[in-house]
Amino acid sequence: MEVKQLRYFLAVSDDLSFTKAASRLGVAQPAVSMSIQKLEHDLALTLLHRADRKVSLTDEGRALYQYAQRIIQIHDDAELEMKERRGLVKGDVRIGISSMLGSYYFPPILMAFKHQYPMLNLEVIEGGTSDLQHKIEKGEIDLGVVVAEDVPDSLEMRSILTEEMLVTVDETHSFTEFEKITPEQFFSQELVMFKQGYFHRKAVDRLAKETGASLNIGFETNLLPLIKSIIKQGFGISTLLAMVTQDDDALITRPFDPPIFLDLNIAWRKHGYLSHANKAFLDFLLAYTLTQKT
Repeated sequence: MEVKQLRYFLAVSDDLSFTKAASRLGVAQPAVSMSIQKLEHDLALTLLHRADRKVSLTDEGRALYQYAQRIIQIHDDAELEMKERRGLVKGDVRIGISSMLGSYYFPPILMAFKHQYPMLNLEVIEGGTSDLQHKIEKGEIDLGVVVAEDVPDSLEMRSILTEEMLVTVDETHSFTEFEKITPEQFFSQELVMFKQGYFHRKAVDRLAKETGASLNIGFETNLLPLIKSIIKQGFGISTLLAMVTQDDDALITRPFDPPIFLDLNIAWRKHGYLSHANKAFLDFLLAYTLTQKT
């Protein structure tokens, strides 16, 4: 098995299309088809079902997929470390952040890091906790912010921030008369929610399951400005972090009763290779968060 063959196999397996995989890889489709055919011939196994222009993995293909992911990750890690040992530092940091943290918590950190390390490139990918965990495991990003729950053993993580989730309403809402809001009160309202997979949504879904409540979702979007606008117009309520609402007098917040806290962590692959650039960012971030806590 060659590394190139495994890359092509993973691309087709992910896209379930030779055409899409070839386009993403930047090669001609026949080259992808021939490479996988040779891989199947060498293994004496059929890895992909091909019928009516549809592609799916065979049982053997699914088994190889797990190994191929690890082989490619190890190969890329080894290649990067060897280049860095020769002094050829790539200087790329790929970090995944949710829209809430990306808009309100991370901008000063990213700007300060870029000021200190102007030669390093920062790529910020927005996504929910579940999606970011998956991208870290697949090696699509190097670092990602996740909630400290249901984190797989394959990831290493460090705590960076503990934030309280606050019920958020407009100035005229009846909840402004209360000091705290119970889950029953919260779930009696029409809600504006992030989509599945975001830490905000996961926390609310978990609360609903624990209390036996159902979600009355009037709006579902990952656009934070839209969520705030909907709340201000009185078309629903939501939960946001204090950092999002502290400078907006039109949004009123109240804590849950009992309070709900989120432990946010920076995570990376436990057995993966972190480049010098990523180690520099990780150290910078942890040092920054330490100063914020003291």
